[in-house]
Amino acid sequence: MDRMYRVLGFWTGIFAVMFFLGHMYTTSLIFFGQTGFFLLLSYLKLSERMYIYVFGAYLTIFFAGFTYWSTFMMPLGGTGH
Repeated sequence: MDRMYRVLGFWTGIFAVMFFLGHMYTTSLIFFGQTGFFLLLSYLKLSERMYIYVFGAYLTIFFAGFTYWSTFMMPLGGTGH
């Protein structure tokens, strides 16, 4: 299970680099943070149950944040750029 967190860290790192190269610096910082979080977690040698609990908490926080952002922060219609 710890290897899957390394895979998640790898892919979030790839996304972070792509966001950085696309001049989306805030998003790239978020993804660099996620990369560090996943890589740190992968080397803790937790039990498989604990890895599942951590991933469930991660998804809950992500979906709550994404729902808040898309409901209250995202501009309507995509116009104005």
